Amino acid sequence: MSHPLTARSGIVWAGWAMLLAILVTFLMPGLRNIPLIVIAVLIGGGIGWIAAERVAMTDMPQMVAIYNGMGGGAAGAIAAVELLRSTSVASLSALSVAGGLIGGISIAGSVVAFLKLQGWMRQKAITYPLQQPTNIAVLLLALVMGGFVVDPSIIGHAFNPLFPFFVFSIAFGFLMALPIGGADMPVIISLFNALTGLAVALDGFALTNFAMVVAGTLVGAAGSMLTLLMAKAMNRSIPNILFGAFGAKEEAAGEIKGSMKPIDADDVAVMLAYANTVIIAPGYGMAVAQAQQKVKELMDLLEARGVSVKFAIHPVAGRMPGHMNVLLAEAGVPYDHLFDRDEINQEFENTDVVLVIGANDVVNPAARRKGSPLYGMPILDVDRAKNVIVLKRGQGRGFSGVENELFYADNTKLLYGDAQESVSRLVQALKKL
Repeated sequence: MSHPLTARSGIVWAGWAMLLAILVTFLMPGLRNIPLIVIAVLIGGGIGWIAAERVAMTDMPQMVAIYNGMGGGAAGAIAAVELLRSTSVASLSALSVAGGLIGGISIAGSVVAFLKLQGWMRQKAITYPLQQPTNIAVLLLALVMGGFVVDPSIIGHAFNPLFPFFVFSIAFGFLMALPIGGADMPVIISLFNALTGLAVALDGFALTNFAMVVAGTLVGAAGSMLTLLMAKAMNRSIPNILFGAFGAKEEAAGEIKGSMKPIDADDVAVMLAYANTVIIAPGYGMAVAQAQQKVKELMDLLEARGVSVKFAIHPVAGRMPGHMNVLLAEAGVPYDHLFDRDEINQEFENTDVVLVIGANDVVNPAARRKGSPLYGMPILDVDRAKNVIVLKRGQGRGFSGVENELFYADNTKLLYGDAQESVSRLVQALKKL
């Protein structure tokens, strides 16, 4: 699972292990309602199979987000059932409450992430007055209700706190995800994945189910590490990502020397054909345009001419962890052509042409300038190449709202249009040379 070449087989083994865990469940003594369990397994498995078969690779972030949510929802439901048992002791109730709280946050936040990624909700950060005090108040109410669930004697028979507990937990997850913009989704999806794993592990402790404890701990640990690594790649803290509403406001336009210089596909094709080295830096624009297949075709044409082609992958390019890697792998780009930022940054100075396809903030030199909202964020140093060609729809800014100084550089030219159409024009122009 830790290497792209073996990750596919790792997923297959994980699937078989989950199936084995389900089958072993049927061997438990005193198991009741077996037909209902079988029906539930068939319905869930069927929906998952059909969804996985039909989903496009470009929609994979949405699928990952909603599946994270389903895991959190399942953990919350297990906690609810356990808490409804009058025989639960306080220590087990506390574990179930913790699992229910985290599960509720995970499903609600994941649903918001799905809606934003799908375009059914505004992708930029959503803010409103007194947002953080409201979030804190809702979280405190959830914790108070959770305390009442663990020790009902505090309130006697005034009311059942279980339902309000889950309502406030889900509400906090929803509110927490609102100020998170689309470009921060890789970090948030990973965070909710970690929360789901933690919720499952807590439920496992409450149920003394060691399989749930092990699986949940693995998912939680892996998700936590990935979340921290990606936050580091953005030079931002987790609290800043969660509560900073990054990208909600655009930076005021400042003075940038130079101008945007357009170029046509034929001229770009000539530059690429006679280059010795080409680096392609893909971003979210490539995913939206579903241009990865055409990019692979472009790579093949260039390599047939003896041009060295590499791909520069920024850790947070796209909308989920490893988004660019997944799309390029699906298109058939060999893994040894993909290089992360630390591996390839030193090569840009000696590169003839860099092709930026739909990337913006992750290639913005403003990240090196003090006072910029992007200051300190590690970027791909594409501006240091001999020639830079940027494929983009128009002259708009990136998610951060910061003007991209790269677009005004003397060595940069812009090829406007949809990424797939632009790459298709490059392919046709190359074939004519």
